[in-house]
Amino acid sequence: MEVVNALGRRKSAIARIFVSEGTGKITINKRDLAEYFPSSILQYVVKQPLNKLGVAEKYDIKVNLCGGGFTGQSQALRLAIARALVKINAEDKAALRVEGFMTRDPRSVERKKPGQPKARRRFQFSKR
Repeated sequence: MEVVNALGRRKSAIARIFVSEGTGKITINKRDLAEYFPSSILQYVVKQPLNKLGVAEKYDIKVNLCGGGFTGQSQALRLAIARALVKINAEDKAALRVEGFMTRDPRSVERKKPGQPKARRRFQFSKR
């Protein structure tokens, strides 16, 4: 198997991944998964598609992650991994779609409007 690449986005986070045959090592920005995401919940989120298909120990994944916060980055990485697994084996798409791993979450921060302190928040109204 040659190297398969995929892209995942969430909010302003972008994950570019390169998947190859290996032992299950995930390297993010030249750091180990446990070092980059110390939280076990975020590590679980990243590994969800691999665990769903039972291939967590089968592929080595190299990741370039940029932008966003840790939650957005972990979910962008989850989407990228799911897309790469579908490129490797197209029959897995249905199982991943049922879990919601193939859907790009379109929600992002709403822009700030002029004359207001935030996107929806207004300055306090004064009658007099």
